[in-house]
Amino acid sequence: MLSLDEYLHEAEQAHGHLCAGQVLGVRLAMLGLEKLGIEDPRGKDRKRLVTFVEIDRCATDAIGVVTGCRLGKRALKFRDWGKMAATFVDVSTRARPSEAWTGHPAIRIAAKESSKALARTMHPEIESKNQQQMLAYREMAEDDLFTTQWVKVELPAEEFPGYKGERIVCAECGEGINFRREVLRNGRVLCRACAGERYYEIL
Repeated sequence: MLSLDEYLHEAEQAHGHLCAGQVLGVRLAMLGLEKLGIEDPRGKDRKRLVTFVEIDRCATDAIGVVTGCRLGKRALKFRDWGKMAATFVDVSTRARPSEAWTGHPAIRIAAKESSKALARTMHPEIESKNQQQMLAYREMAEDDLFTTQWVKVELPAEEFPGYKGERIVCAECGEGINFRREVLRNGRVLCRACAGERYYEIL
């Protein structure tokens, strides 16, 4: 793994600027990798990791830089929960079959709300809230900055990077559907948009 400063430099290049969210994201990802024992996520360990992010903000770009997980590689999963949190899943191992529910061992890490107030007390001499948090988030102990939970994540085959599944054609619009995202409605195989889950309106 690289140093904090090296990752922050890369994150700034990828994101376009350096901010408190970038510092949080880099530290959050570094902690997740450390807890899972993943030393080279962008090299020899690149197929071991799937990351779930819970917010579409600056930290998510930083997490992608550190982990090497990308949407296009199907290794970065977005859950729109509005939380400064991420779950790092080691897909190279599974829980023991004797357990009631098997899944992949994972660590979920969330930024503590109290870290913002702590940043103010650490650097009251800095007027800019962003600059104050950027410096404090670099210096804070992990326990002051994050909560951690060991969890299990069940990933069906179609969620894995590299999954090569059957391509289905929507009976309504004729567009192709990948990764078992089709919906069966009244005996017809439809894409989610034609099944009524459209996020856009046709003009």
